[in-house]
Amino acid sequence: MKTIAGLIITFNEEKHIEELINNISFVDQIIVIDSFSTDATLEKIAKFSNVIVIQHKFKNFAEQRNFALKQVTQDWILFIDADERITKPLQKEIITTINSDTSISGYMIKRLFYFKNKRIRFSGFQTDTTYRLFKTNKVTYIQDKIVHEMPKIEGETGLLKNNMLHYSFDSAAHYKSKMEHYAKLKALELSKKRKTTNIFNLHFRPLYKFIVNYIFRLGFLDGKEGFTLCYLSAYGVYFRYKTLKTLNH
Repeated sequence: MKTIAGLIITFNEEKHIEELINNISFVDQIIVIDSFSTDATLEKIAKFSNVIVIQHKFKNFAEQRNFALKQVTQDWILFIDADERITKPLQKEIITTINSDTSISGYMIKRLFYFKNKRIRFSGFQTDTTYRLFKTNKVTYIQDKIVHEMPKIEGETGLLKNNMLHYSFDSAAHYKSKMEHYAKLKALELSKKRKTTNIFNLHFRPLYKFIVNYIFRLGFLDGKEGFTLCYLSAYGVYFRYKTLKTLNH
């Protein structure tokens, strides 16, 4: 039987962490890389004897994930965020997959997105997939992609059939703060590449983002939650270029 490690990156995840640890109890080892949480995250993790906690200062997502990868000694890695959950069918598929004679080094998983505990079916989230399952020593994260980090996988990749659940945001304020955090990191990434901003980026890019998600990707069918998500996604684009303008000056 092949072994698998569950990798979790945390910062102030007291709301999710206990449920997540119980959710991935099928793995052989759980490793948490915590960037010095100030809430009850560590106290809640301490209840579990099967979890290794390593504190590591957060620089960016790519660096944090690469540090986490270096801690693994198992055959496979399940990288999972605190607000994600593995369904029973997906759990069975993961176990079957890692114990099969597969030549594939990394797998993407489809996510079902929830906002305020409501399933969001459109608004740009209907095609949400992310890399989460890897053979150990076959993956690293590209260093200059410091937000929306991208793995570099040695070998073939595939897509698992079953979905995972993504309980990402419980309020508009929470989503807005995350958009601003990601926008700041993306602006820093662009600034390092000597990118500049202009009127088009500040005004037309956000409008285009909203129109695509709300109209063409059917966000209006998600009701008021769809409007909120599409508006805040567009706001994130505006905030990115506003921050880039500040950085460049």
